[in-house]
Order: sequence, then structure tokens, then C-alpha cells
Amino acid sequence: MRETPRAEPPQHRPDRAYAHTAGASCSGTPHRSDGRTPHTPRGARQPDPLGRPGTTPPVPGRPALFSALVALAVVTWQVLVHGPLARLDERVSRAVVDSVPRRLSELASDLGNLTVALPVLACAMAYAVWRGRRAAALHAGLAMAAVPLLVIPLKEWTARPGPFEPWAHGYYPSGHTATAMVAYFGAAFLVSGRLVPVAAVLTAVTGTGLVLRGFHWPLDVLASLCLGLLILAVSSSCTRRSSSRRPTGCSGPS
Repeated sequence: MRETPRAEPPQHRPDRAYAHTAGASCSGTPHRSDGRTPHTPRGARQPDPLGRPGTTPPVPGRPALFSALVALAVVTWQVLVHGPLARLDERVSRAVVDSVPRRLSELASDLGNLTVALPVLACAMAYAVWRGRRAAALHAGLAMAAVPLLVIPLKEWTARPGPFEPWAHGYYPSGHTATAMVAYFGAAFLVSGRLVPVAAVLTAVTGTGLVLRGFHWPLDVLASLCLGLLILAVSSSCTRRSSSRRPTGCSGPS
């Protein structure tokens, strides 16, 4: 009987790349070949505040930002000329004011007070610094500082009277709503993305309480929501750029 030839052992080819050959840039790092990087390198994603792979705060898309900018411009124009949208706004306000007990609406509107919103953001900023995210904390603080810098000139320019104080001026836009939105969303971005729905609820409760109590017209709140969205978008963009410029070191296989 003819003997079956034995298979020759595989020969090492110097030009062949192996999956776990030491790379040129980081010795011992698994990769497909010396000329190709893995599809998801370790340094491509920034860790979230808890140390898990994650991303920086999301930036709203251009259509959302453009819509917010257009809405803010249209509402401001209507307030300045006391157009039909502003007159409708006043009728809606008079219909809903005091439709709930004042104690509830006052508690809701108090969420936009500086004494309530700022400590929340300050604690989140301290946590972010402790986790090594100093740039994100800085941008969150600058976003909050931008609120009065933008709201106060708009109040002076529009000089809109209040629902219960027609002799007073400076109600548009709502500073409490902008403060709540930037503080609570900023804190959520710094601590965990899972808190974003909580920030949305707190902001909505603040704006609703201001309208139901008669502290602001509905358009005052709407304009502040648009303004807050623009501020948060700029802050998130700055955080992303800072994260992308931060050098990432090589790490071995875990």
C-alpha cells in the first residue's frame, strides 16, 4: 500500500502579517497589520465621566439649531412690534394663569432660581474636575456665565411688561428658564447622559410654573428655550474640540 504523504508544517513567511504581531507604534498592541489600524482604536473614543467608553456631550444638528435661531428671531420681532403672535400669547397666558394652586406653580418656578440651579451645576463641575474633565467643566461654567450676558440686553431692548405688572419692563426673555436649562442640562452632560431626561423635565417644570404663576408670558419661556439650546450647542462644540485636541496615549491589550 502506498503511504499517504504527510502534510508539511506551515512555513513562516517574513512578509506575512499576523493578527497579534507587535506593531510599530505600540509594542504588543493587537492589530491586523502594520499598515492598518483597527476599526475602533482605543484612543478614538473619549471615556464618559464614569470611566467607560463614551462620547462628549451631543451637539444638536444644524436643522435644530437653525430652527431655534429662526424661532428666536421671529418671536423677538413679534414682541417688539406687538404683533398677532404676541397678542395671542397674552390671551393664552390670561387663560392659564392660576389654573393650578399658586403654591405649586411657585415651587416649580423656583427651580430656575440661581440659589437652586447654580449649586447643582457647581456640584457637577466639581465632579467633572475630579474625574479629570476640566475642559468640560470650564465650558459648562462659561455657558452659565453667558446666560445673563445674553438675557439682560434682550430684556432691555424689548422692554416687555409682565402679565401682572404692566408698568414694569424687562420680562422677555425668561432668565429663570434659561438658567434652569443651561444649569440642569450642563450638569447632566458632566455627570451622565442618563440624566438628560431629568434635566428636560426640570426645565419644562420651571417654564410651566413661570407661566401658570403669571411670572412670564409663554413666549418669554419659548424664547429662553431657544436661547438655551444655542448656548448649550456652543458649549458642547467647544468641549468636543477640546477633547479632540487632547493627546491620547497607547495602551496594551486589556
